[in-house]
Amino acid sequence: MNNNHFAIRSQRVVIDGQIRPATIEIKNGLFKRILSINAALECPIEDVGNHVVMAGLVDSHVHINEPGRTEWEGFNTATQAAAAGGITTLVDMPLNCIPVTIDKASFEQKLAAVGDKLWVDCGFWGGIVPDSIGDLAELLDAGVLGCKSFLIDSGIAEFPPMAAPDLRQAMAIMAEHQVPYLIHAELDCGAEPAKITEKYQSFLDSRPKSWENNAIDMMIDLNRELAAQDQDCHVHIVHLSSAQAITKIAAARKEGMALTIETCPHYLTLAAEDIPDGKTLFKCCPPIRENDNRQQLWQGLKDGVIDFIVSDHSPCTPELKYIDSGDIEKAWGGISALQFGLPLIWTEAKQRGYQLSDVSHWMSAQTAKFIGMDHLKGFIKAGHDADLVIFDDKKQVVITNEMIKHKNKITPYQGQTVVGEVLATYLRGHKVYCDDQFIDSPKGRPLLRGTAK
Repeated sequence: MNNNHFAIRSQRVVIDGQIRPATIEIKNGLFKRILSINAALECPIEDVGNHVVMAGLVDSHVHINEPGRTEWEGFNTATQAAAAGGITTLVDMPLNCIPVTIDKASFEQKLAAVGDKLWVDCGFWGGIVPDSIGDLAELLDAGVLGCKSFLIDSGIAEFPPMAAPDLRQAMAIMAEHQVPYLIHAELDCGAEPAKITEKYQSFLDSRPKSWENNAIDMMIDLNRELAAQDQDCHVHIVHLSSAQAITKIAAARKEGMALTIETCPHYLTLAAEDIPDGKTLFKCCPPIRENDNRQQLWQGLKDGVIDFIVSDHSPCTPELKYIDSGDIEKAWGGISALQFGLPLIWTEAKQRGYQLSDVSHWMSAQTAKFIGMDHLKGFIKAGHDADLVIFDDKKQVVITNEMIKHKNKITPYQGQTVVGEVLATYLRGHKVYCDDQFIDSPKGRPLLRGTAK
């Protein structure tokens, strides 16, 4: 098919929050026109029948780990997994790579590592640690989309946590640059730590909801301080796990606070009661909590308090997961499931009466807005990048390790039946994935802040 000028036709296209028949004309990598289902065009037309056509997903929370830890993951395998999952834009996190991305020089090393490895477009978050605050303005000017900090041990020695005095300094700079400040919101309050055994409940007890609740309270208080000085820092809480925090988040929003929230498929589809003891593949931080908590997270999505869903793909080698010994305490905390987010969420959302237009809102439109790329990504709209996913929303699929495209073929979802299969993914009009095959060569590009049409 001519990538320069062609069209895709379907009885079900997600456009402006609705699902309707349409013909989508694509020219020079952009959506040119959205036309009626029977429109006549002087270009090739691919009719996908009743399969759903959606804007490519935008995943703003992915740990790619390159350079430095490519045995965990890398740009080639991570972006292939993204393409296989219908994700056409992702944003790489600043830690677990070597060096961590905390200044302009380390960011330039990361950009140099990208090379021709991107199967989808990729933006980058910077990082802020106490010793790098002086480098922050230069890092932001270099093109990162925003920055991230931890309030607790990150697991990586070179990415230490921030305390309140550090945060005050960083938030003032972030407010000046008007970009999101991503916060891993867990705060160890110094109580005697719970002993972690092979029992999943022991790990859950070791990272209670109060750690998240207290961390979010602190960020809200710090934002109030800043607001009193006529500054506005966009604080973003990553991977919300504790539903107890939702009430205070909603109240802070009513004050006019720029506070956004994400959660992840594992918090929305898994429950602590169902996790077998000694199964380290389910370990992540903050942890997967009880089913009642999971139901409340879905309500937070419905109410709009939780803004969107991202993967938090945080892979490592099988050895670091201690799969054979079941040592939860030693195992690396992170879920590997980058390519399965769409069918996982659709399976659960469908049972709750949601439509794929809702899923597209949570996983494409809202995330594109969050990263400042909604003028290019996240919508089927004339003038936007022609990023598409063609999705069979009825097919039942059993997830197996053999189908995994990310580097290390492990996931806690092995053996789970989901509804939905990505049939094809288009990036700027190029078909990059189809029928379990990657097409041609990588066509992805780095996305830097300020990227124009």
